[in-house]
Amino acid sequence: MASSVITLESTPTWAVAVVVFVLISISICIEHLLHLLAKYFNKSRRKYLIQALDKIKSELLQLGFISLLLTVGEKPIGNICIPKSIGETFLPCSDPSNDSPEEAKCEEQGMVSLLSRQGMKELQYLIFVLAFFHSLSCILTFGLGMAKMRKWESWEAETRTLEYQFSNDPRRFLLIHQTSFARRHLRFWSEHRFLRCSACFLRQFYASVSKVDYFTLRHGFITAHFSEGSNFDFQKYIKRTLEKDFGVVVGISLWVWILSMLFIFLNAHGFYNYLWLPFIPLLMLLLVGTQLQGIITRMCLESQEKSQVVRGTFLVRPSDHFFWFGWPKLLLHIMHFILFQNSFQLAFFTWTWYKFGFRSCFHRKTEDIVIRLAVGVLVQVLCGYVTLPLYALVTQMGTSMKKVIFPEKVVEGLKRWRANARRNIALKNNYTSARPSLDNNTTSINTSPSFGASPSFNLNTSHCVKFDQPSSSEYLAVEVKDEGKANSANRETKDS
Repeated sequence: MASSVITLESTPTWAVAVVVFVLISISICIEHLLHLLAKYFNKSRRKYLIQALDKIKSELLQLGFISLLLTVGEKPIGNICIPKSIGETFLPCSDPSNDSPEEAKCEEQGMVSLLSRQGMKELQYLIFVLAFFHSLSCILTFGLGMAKMRKWESWEAETRTLEYQFSNDPRRFLLIHQTSFARRHLRFWSEHRFLRCSACFLRQFYASVSKVDYFTLRHGFITAHFSEGSNFDFQKYIKRTLEKDFGVVVGISLWVWILSMLFIFLNAHGFYNYLWLPFIPLLMLLLVGTQLQGIITRMCLESQEKSQVVRGTFLVRPSDHFFWFGWPKLLLHIMHFILFQNSFQLAFFTWTWYKFGFRSCFHRKTEDIVIRLAVGVLVQVLCGYVTLPLYALVTQMGTSMKKVIFPEKVVEGLKRWRANARRNIALKNNYTSARPSLDNNTTSINTSPSFGASPSFNLNTSHCVKFDQPSSSEYLAVEVKDEGKANSANRETKDS
């Protein structure tokens, strides 16, 4: 008996209603959870996490459009026919099984479809699984990094104790080799580039960020951008910076989609990608960790060359020239690539397992399965718990500080102050351009509408004169040049 496809015409209406109800309920629950999460971030003033959440929502919307286009274009794309000789090139399996029916149009021409309808449905699954694993990977990495950096709060609190202030008193002088930071980084291998790279490579696996590194880099950052002895909360600043960077990493930009298409192409059987593709994110991650550790050591070496005596605390000087191409943000884009590539490996394995079984042509060898899973988990843990905290600390050692230097409350206050200042200047400019200038021996009023010149103000001799006019309630700022003639100036202004 030939199997027939059951359509909605022969499906009970209650079954359709139940399925639609379940799908709508799940969608509403997910939307409500995202709304509660956004409300929590807004209440705790986590602006950059709100932006990251909005970016995740936009990605879900984008995936919805992609799914819609794949559904609508299922038949037109299936009717695109190509020669069999071309359709049998770059196959993911050496001896694939072709059980899916071809379009009648292509069969009549002795050709094959560019992408069958079954292949279109499987492609939809792959895109959704890839986006889900990428978002999940970024969230897990961020969570592991924040858990590792939680102990930095106690380190930051220690900088406000009397013991820390006494041990780092700027009136104390030490030789550079007597400091803990120099003893950690100035070794026999520090002067030789090859040995230094090898030591930095190994150091990232144990105590990648020590307390003395945190204190020294914190002191260098505050000295470069603030006054000495400032009580700036460096740990909260790093936290805000990391939240902003998370919004960049969690996104899927155009170049990320292009790379995903390239990785799909490289899954052809002839490339043997299971032998080298899973190791790309691991090698890049180890290279980034080595570079970050090397930056700390190079800052120590540069400070040693400038002075052999330390006043108070070892001083490192932030600069962009320590980073690749003088661009600290390049490391963020590399981390983005690493996380996406690792997510692709795990997503592709999960998709093939779900659609084709555990022992499919994609994973016929046990070594392939072990390599993909082991490397994927290793990169996830290493990136979140080791490299991310190191990145968050060292990337602050650039020449300029980032915009998140101010807390959210301070930013909102500055924006309100700026808006009020602009409004007041506009009102003053409109008023002074409509009134004649007052010019006498004792009082000078700046009525120029030009913003090019910066007026000078004296808080001790500035007065505000109100003109007794029923049609105007504007105030005019008057600068009195001679304090001894202040009273006469006021009387003359009132008389005028």
